[in-house]
Amino acid sequence: MNIKNRETAYDGYFKIYKLHVEQEGHTFTREQFDRGRAVAALVFDTVNEKYVLTRQFRVGSESELVEVVAGMIDEGEQPEQSIKREIEEEIGYEVDKLELLHTFYSSPGGSTEHVELYYAEVSHQRHEGGGNSHEHEHIELVRLSAEELDSLEFYDAKTIIAQQWAKLKRLQ
Repeated sequence: MNIKNRETAYDGYFKIYKLHVEQEGHTFTREQFDRGRAVAALVFDTVNEKYVLTRQFRVGSESELVEVVAGMIDEGEQPEQSIKREIEEEIGYEVDKLELLHTFYSSPGGSTEHVELYYAEVSHQRHEGGGNSHEHEHIELVRLSAEELDSLEFYDAKTIIAQQWAKLKRLQ
């Protein structure tokens, strides 16, 4: 597949491109949702021995979801800086330890979103968290034991990946 031309089809909160592609002598169009680079982290509070996740309304699912901490990488930021910032904004903790688990595309069939998923250990909560009001975030903290994390059914891919990683790590 060869991308011959890229046009901006929509430029709002998100961007959508119309791609003109060529493959095996055929030319056709595809839309591409330009989501950018994201970070996410399964956060473990080593003092309380609980995982700290978030609950918030998500436009895509049109529902509240329980998820790992996540956000977009701001221009000029390194991924490690971004996830530390997101952890502090969303759940109010400083990061003690950070480990990269996986990098992946969330939905490569039509989205550019590339996610770097981390495991983070924390021990000191500086403030309540809850997200940024200027971003219209309303985030509730969800604290789970390992057993609770294992038993819950999640609907978000990055959280499912983190959940499976935690299960496998405990089995080692």
